[in-house]
Amino acid sequence: MGKALVLCADGCEESEALLVVDILRRAGITTQTVSVNETHRVVSLHDVVIQTDLTIKDVDEKGVELCVLPGGLKGVDVLMANGMAKKLCRDLAAQGKRLAAVCGGPAALAGYGVLDGYHATVFPALKDKLCGAISVDYPVVVDRNITTGRALGSTIPFALSLVRQLAGDEAVTKVRSAIVFHDPVEEQRY
Repeated sequence: MGKALVLCADGCEESEALLVVDILRRAGITTQTVSVNETHRVVSLHDVVIQTDLTIKDVDEKGVELCVLPGGLKGVDVLMANGMAKKLCRDLAAQGKRLAAVCGGPAALAGYGVLDGYHATVFPALKDKLCGAISVDYPVVVDRNITTGRALGSTIPFALSLVRQLAGDEAVTKVRSAIVFHDPVEEQRY
């Protein structure tokens, strides 16, 4: 099993980035956080400081099986403008590696030109940014080697889908049990 990268940009949605990291690591998947800044310090959408494992200039593509882009509207703008993030995602796509993005992140993948002809979902306000993709209104969409999630609310099922793809159903069962996750979440009223 290869490693996973989670790209973090100033203005990213910290919950999406860190939930993915948490769930992948719980499944035993080597996962590294990557700052697209020149430093390891990223300030998220809600002013949470994230100290990343790597900066994007230090990424070695060898052994990378998955690259994940979280959302956060400001973070997505930073990702879209980052040439190194674009190159990394395009290189991985060309190698048939897995790409994943949640909330606004799929807009960045579309901007990189890697969603052409793929089914994808995105945060509803950004549907017009899915240029070249086939827009689908569903919480998690998997099309070949690309997985997209619609919003923060779909981040856990999105991350579990990535676990299934990289580590199998047994790993998903283990993580679901560890975090006591039941989908769909049912409400009990009294």
